[in-house]
Amino acid sequence: MQKPRSFLSRSALLCTALALVGTGCRTMAPDTASPSDGTPVGQDTGTGATPPEGSGAGSGSGSGSMTDPGTAVRGDSPWQRARVGDRVTYSFSANRSTRIQRGSGARAAAPEAGDTVAVAGVVTLEVVAVESPWVWLSLSFAGDGGAPLTHPRLSRSLVLPVRSYESRPLEVPREGVESTEQPTAAGRTWEAKRYMHDQRPVDGPLQNRLYAVEPGPLYLTNGLLDASTTLSGFGASGGYQLTLMEVRRGTGDNATAAVPALTQPMGPGTWYDVKVDSEGSTSVQRTCIGAERGYVLRQQATPTRDGPACPDFAQADVMPLEEAVLSLAWEAVGQQQWPPQPEGAAPAKRETLEADEHKVAVLVLDTPDTVSGAKAVRAQAYAADPWDASLAGLAHEARFQTLADTVYRLAPRGKRTPSGESRVVDWGTWAAKP
Repeated sequence: MQKPRSFLSRSALLCTALALVGTGCRTMAPDTASPSDGTPVGQDTGTGATPPEGSGAGSGSGSGSMTDPGTAVRGDSPWQRARVGDRVTYSFSANRSTRIQRGSGARAAAPEAGDTVAVAGVVTLEVVAVESPWVWLSLSFAGDGGAPLTHPRLSRSLVLPVRSYESRPLEVPREGVESTEQPTAAGRTWEAKRYMHDQRPVDGPLQNRLYAVEPGPLYLTNGLLDASTTLSGFGASGGYQLTLMEVRRGTGDNATAAVPALTQPMGPGTWYDVKVDSEGSTSVQRTCIGAERGYVLRQQATPTRDGPACPDFAQADVMPLEEAVLSLAWEAVGQQQWPPQPEGAAPAKRETLEADEHKVAVLVLDTPDTVSGAKAVRAQAYAADPWDASLAGLAHEARFQTLADTVYRLAPRGKRTPSGESRVVDWGTWAAKP
């Protein structure tokens, strides 16, 4: 059964890219300047965000992830000096071929005209509030001229809270051949390191990342100056890119900026439960998403009745925030209409899906299927409007996947008997209430 997808690891994201063109996937190895507001980049005038003696935020059954303050990794970090208005802006682009290329190497046929799906514009990460231990960010995509994008996934600004300290040491090794250079970007020259990871000889992608040696004002994205991935092999064609345009230090007042509601979250600060019924067995899995000092944390486990919704992230998968932003741009070109239209699907039926206290208008699409060689039908329920208020607090990754995915066996007279199901049964926020 299909379950809501997450912020993908870099290798998993590439596998997803290959799946979009109908192919398989093998396992992949995995100085002070003056910005536009006139505040020197190296100058620190804001109120720092320091970790509290107690951890967690909010109250009630859905409240904060509890980290033992004695085990938290504190130290000095730009995240502890974040101030309202800190901002980075990148140009972004993503494109993919909608058809499989025939042949390989020099004989590979170029995609036909009209076969390429693309999106481009600017993406901005900005500090909108600071309330220890949280640094609250907004993430927004726009067209080149600042106009809203029509792609459903990128049409709204998202909110994400980031802890200013780490619950455990976080490190994601940068892959590829390392070299040093001094590029100019956002009006200054940087000491930088480039990481080139070329897997084209084995039908893999070309991954290119350029990072500032000292992130400084680029702390929001771990010092990223430029990132690109070009697909290759397995008939895949396409890629995605981020390029730094502007970096600005904020002048806002941390004490007066209001903390935003988590009604339209990117993911960090939220959780959701998926119930799976298969061959007579039932299980529920909770996905908890958090963020700490520029890294997105994602952990899945069986929920408990008592205690915090997301007690810790000790076993969480870790992904740099900039890679999560890249994945949002890439996934947008894989879903040009809403809801998606599976091949052979009957016209959508409008129904209401109930998930604990949530009631959501959904569109159900039926497609032919088989179960053990017998005729069946697969019913996939998508949110009628993925930005509807009834989905407040649901992570971006979940609201753009099936909310329910059910396979029915068909009896001789057409009677449906459920054979298996995956369904979102509840969700909420653990960093703050929506």
